[in-house]
Amino acid sequence: MKSTVENLSPTRVRLAVEVPFDDLKPSLDAAYKAIASQVRVPGFRPGKVPARIIDQRVGRGAVLQEAVNEALPRLYTDAAREHELQPLGQPDIDITNLDDSADGSLAFTAEVDVRPEIALPELDGIAVTVDDTTVTDEDVEEQLSELRDRFGTLKTVERPAETGDYLSVDIATSVDGGEVEGGGAKGLSYVVGSGDLVDGLDEAVTGKSAGDTATFTTDLKQGEHAGKDAEVTATINSVKVKELPEVDDEFAQLASEFDTVAELRDDLRARLGRVKVLEQGAQARDKLLEQLIATVEFPLPESAVKAEVDAREHDIVHSLGHDDALFDRYLEAQGKTRDEFTAELREAAEKSVRAQFLLDEVANKTEVQIGDAELTQYLVQQAARYQMAPQEFANQVMQAGTLPALVADIRRNKALAGLLENAKVTDASGNAVDLNATLAAEMAAEFGDPPVEDDVDDE
Repeated sequence: MKSTVENLSPTRVRLAVEVPFDDLKPSLDAAYKAIASQVRVPGFRPGKVPARIIDQRVGRGAVLQEAVNEALPRLYTDAAREHELQPLGQPDIDITNLDDSADGSLAFTAEVDVRPEIALPELDGIAVTVDDTTVTDEDVEEQLSELRDRFGTLKTVERPAETGDYLSVDIATSVDGGEVEGGGAKGLSYVVGSGDLVDGLDEAVTGKSAGDTATFTTDLKQGEHAGKDAEVTATINSVKVKELPEVDDEFAQLASEFDTVAELRDDLRARLGRVKVLEQGAQARDKLLEQLIATVEFPLPESAVKAEVDAREHDIVHSLGHDDALFDRYLEAQGKTRDEFTAELREAAEKSVRAQFLLDEVANKTEVQIGDAELTQYLVQQAARYQMAPQEFANQVMQAGTLPALVADIRRNKALAGLLENAKVTDASGNAVDLNATLAAEMAAEFGDPPVEDDVDDE
């Protein structure tokens, strides 16, 4: 096999490959065998039809096409390996010559995007500045207020509803006089002023008492009647207020394992401090990567960017049920035109692809390896995140063929963690920040949801 490579751009090449036709004999034999098993010729058993009969009945051209289709992937891969290329995506192949004579040959060209060459800077001691980890009295009181709210009790009041009240309501929805399927419910719990149920409900129920009915018109946002005006009737069953417990030692014993409020406050302060440290680690990681992206210049292959744009757009459109009307309302809610949405999507995709290439190069330079234990740990963590059994999650990964991409992500995360471990991190006050204690938590944050707010609230 003879092959040459031509650089069309920093991220795209054209391979020119030529092989003697005799080298295609194994593929030609396989083609005859495959076609022989498919055709039925009187006097011959299936799979035993001679080549000359196949040429007569099916045509030599069909056999050659089958042979070439079988050989091309192997020949292309061998040529790419010979020139140490790192192809991205599928190549555009053009057959330039096919001569099946004794001295003939097969020649083709293959254009494909390749990974760009990246010149990394010195990786040790990259300077990063993060926020201070000060926990204020206001931070502690905010957590204490949230804890009080969790232990509050609802009490019925005999007065008109106000903002912040808890209502039990029955909802009925109709369009053009007909009841909307799924547009009604009884005994719904609703907080006046939350605005998270139906547009116009807050205004309609404010000032109403238990037993009252409020009717109003609203614009439906989804479903088969999306975009139409609907008449909504809300019947108030009860009005309640939340009474919060006093902040005293009795409350501390009820809401925690501590005997006094002072001990509870100290514990909340300590937990918030740990949360701030985790946030410092996440901030250092993000800033380090942003700094690399901003300082290391290299061209991006268009195919990689387009694939990322398509994937992101598909996720958004899929979440909206592939409904064009819903997509238009989504853009309206975002305050964007389609052109602005596309531009922002591409900008985010380019940043993501750039980060992937950078971290791949860092992983190569620092010789990052992923062991079976690390892969298993990741699969177990992700399975828990999606509330699946680890083996079931692993089976789905294998069936979807996403294991290589998954391993690549783990390798990038590990490469970034290595950079962070060797970075020079200081807080806004100029104090050195030791992230060794939080590095494991940062890796866990990449593999699943980081234990930030829950670390405080769940206690």
